[in-house]
Amino acid sequence: MEIPEKVSNLLPEKLRSILRGSPSAGEARFPSQSSPTLRGNGPRLSERESVAARQSRGLEQFFGHIHGKAGLRILDLAGLNQENVNLITNLGHKLFSVDFTRSLAESFTEPDLSDQSSPGRIESFLAQTLNYPEESMDGALVWDALEYMSPALLSATIDRLFHVLRPQSCLLAFFHSDDKVREVPYYGFRLHDLGTLLVSQRGVRRPVQTFNNRSLERLFAKFESVKFFLTRENLRELIVKR
Repeated sequence: MEIPEKVSNLLPEKLRSILRGSPSAGEARFPSQSSPTLRGNGPRLSERESVAARQSRGLEQFFGHIHGKAGLRILDLAGLNQENVNLITNLGHKLFSVDFTRSLAESFTEPDLSDQSSPGRIESFLAQTLNYPEESMDGALVWDALEYMSPALLSATIDRLFHVLRPQSCLLAFFHSDDKVREVPYYGFRLHDLGTLLVSQRGVRRPVQTFNNRSLERLFAKFESVKFFLTRENLRELIVKR
């Protein structure tokens, strides 16, 4: 919007900035992504996302595992975003995006999460989100999606991921490491480069379950190996090999 100079001088600086279409100081310069509001133990969203770039050892390990290969099929549970599409496809791979958290919010609505134990509801949800042929994926970016589930749904989801991943492929997953807090941050993740993430805190939520290293090893017992990296956000980054 073009503002006449005489009018512009009479306006507060912040309003002039808004009318010109430029961000004022302190505003995030990355586009925010909308998120579902989960009921019960779901996230309580912040009014504005703050986005920070940070190094990720788990991400480095994930891309190191597929280095030198082409034409792979990568599953991304963060939902469709341009950063992830660009990076994966520029490496010569195919990206399959699923907005797993949004589908979870739309499929299970009871505050006590009891509907996450219904075999019929679980199968319907997995058919909607992870309906891929056996051993059809060469890697999976799971992020923190597995922290939103009751034990029955989580176990079934892990089994389905095992089913769709090829042997020797890897998945990257995040779990909070502080098992004593009543609320934990809820993040969004986008790829910046092969070792750097754009992490946006999108709100807070009450944990459905808490995990330590031993419980995570049991959770992925069917897989060949689990490797842990601890980050400054009290997140455990897991590289799980199929």
